Amino acid sequence: MTITVIGWDGSGLPAMAADRLRAAALVVGPDDLIGELGIDAPTASSDALLSALDDHLEQGEGPAVVLAHGDPGLFGAVAALRARGIKPEVLPASAVITRAFACAGLNWEDALVVAPAGAYQLARVVNACRAHTKVAVLCTPGVGPAELARELAPTTPRSLIVCEDLGGPGQRVTHSRMGEATTRPWKDPDVVLVLDPSHRPKEPGWVAGAQPGPGEWALPFGTGIAPEVRAFILAKLGPRLGDLIWDVGAGAGEIAVECARFGAAVVAVEREEEACARLRANVIEHGVKVALTRGQAPPALEPLPDPDAIFVGGGGTDVIAACAARGPRTLVCSLKTVEHVPAVLDLLREQGYQAEGTQIQASRLTAHSDGSHGLQAADPVFVVHARVL
Repeated sequence: MTITVIGWDGSGLPAMAADRLRAAALVVGPDDLIGELGIDAPTASSDALLSALDDHLEQGEGPAVVLAHGDPGLFGAVAALRARGIKPEVLPASAVITRAFACAGLNWEDALVVAPAGAYQLARVVNACRAHTKVAVLCTPGVGPAELARELAPTTPRSLIVCEDLGGPGQRVTHSRMGEATTRPWKDPDVVLVLDPSHRPKEPGWVAGAQPGPGEWALPFGTGIAPEVRAFILAKLGPRLGDLIWDVGAGAGEIAVECARFGAAVVAVEREEEACARLRANVIEHGVKVALTRGQAPPALEPLPDPDAIFVGGGGTDVIAACAARGPRTLVCSLKTVEHVPAVLDLLREQGYQAEGTQIQASRLTAHSDGSHGLQAADPVFVVHARVL
């Protein structure tokens, strides 16, 4: 039995798609598309896509058609069918993302495209918008222009392009400031383009969407935290797209910049003006996004959005306690002396974390004048790493 997935973008149906619809014994799709196209065959809502097709495969006769908006191969019905072991014929239309960027007059090979499944993923979508300069958000209830603007303001200035009813009679493309986006009524928007107005690409890209990963450490050896310690800390933090990382006592940004290069949103907290200046320079040099908060922790932490992971590179147990109270999934602390480790472990375990400590000490190979080699030991660093139980 043939199953054909047909995309529709508001323009006329191609002849092949029209033929498949006329021959269909069952058509499954969104109610608005079924009504718009005047389907004569038996129909089912796309909410019951898989169950309707399963029943038809078992009891029905004749081909089935699945209708979808735009390109069904992009976050659409094709993935659901393939996951069920169904290999459909696909007749796509132009993707809603393609039309959104075209209406805005923008290229989009450098854009990040996110499709949240519901409001529970709003925080991850917002973090992606914090970390990246051009993001296309496929809207869903609870994740639209008002919610995005409310979460991004005022720490992350972005311009919004809101696309409603693309390809339909009520098509509207609105360039909106964030304050306006939270107050004006929107009519079931399809896509929100979230753009950093200050961004200027440095060089032509060669890969769409994601950017190539780091080739080496952003900050050279001899700057703050040793590379071996950085590697361990980053492995425990696990920064990734959609995460928000705090770097408390950030120094020159050895951890903050690396987390940003992995695609995470980052807030760096630092009290010293000289260190803040170095951090700003490093952020600019490496073309990443890091929000800098100058101030003394714990008070400086209070207005910050809740993090997914925190690195504490400076401060006492009061700072660590304040960080743990925000409930990140992971908390990593760098300590200079072993005497501090037991107190920090106890504190984190009392807060419900599974906490462990590791001493990291690397020795560098050195060459002597006679041609022999020796090892030059660095000072040990004690790292406490904790995860929510």
